[in-house]
Amino acid sequence: MLRMQRIDAIESYVIQRRRVDLDALCEYFSVSKNTIRRDIDDLEKRGSIKKIYGGVCAAEKNELPTFKEHAETAPERKKRVAAAAASFVENGDIIFIDSGTTTYHLAEYVSDRKNLTILTNNLNFITSGIPCENLTIISLPGTLNRRTLSFTGANTAQALEAFNISKAFMASTGITVERGATNYYAAESEIKRMAMRRSRRNYLLADHTKLGVISLVTYADLKEFDCLITEPPLPDEFKEYMDANGKEVLLVG
Repeated sequence: MLRMQRIDAIESYVIQRRRVDLDALCEYFSVSKNTIRRDIDDLEKRGSIKKIYGGVCAAEKNELPTFKEHAETAPERKKRVAAAAASFVENGDIIFIDSGTTTYHLAEYVSDRKNLTILTNNLNFITSGIPCENLTIISLPGTLNRRTLSFTGANTAQALEAFNISKAFMASTGITVERGATNYYAAESEIKRMAMRRSRRNYLLADHTKLGVISLVTYADLKEFDCLITEPPLPDEFKEYMDANGKEVLLVG
């Protein structure tokens, strides 16, 4: 992992847990205390974390961005990626729509499909799809996470085991070749893994700001996706990796 990627990952790790000791950081990221201290110095300059006795904590002003904050960031880019992903949806499909601010835009681009069944824990997709009477929407059980506007819980992933999914449209908060598709929220990771296991084809949707970013939890390697749908600029390592594993890349715009 490159140093800047590690620093970003440390930032996400600390913000998620709010308070972490140095030994835990060293063990998790497999680096020495001297290395962790240098990384922490850089993060302290960003203002995202602060040092405390024996460790670090998230700065009081720093919280994980809300769904609304994510959604308001470059919505036109997210819509272009969602529109491209919708081109893979066919009449009669049973599809899974992941939580996320790009995936929920799929509702407006699949509204003309016939006999389409949609499984999702994405509250915004559910509400966006209400006017589309031709869409059969099955909401997964769980407790609402108000930051992601998604339903999560012990039974959410288990509920997916009963379904045979044609295509899964997945989101992430970061993507790298080394760590794959990563996510802020550990509670969502098993849901994502189960959806991909039950699906015949898996699509990863991401605008270019997610490329090269490592978030808290890896839920899938890149080679587990049949297609990466993103936008330029695409670093060569992504294209080379997907080509080497016989997978597709669709660049939008």
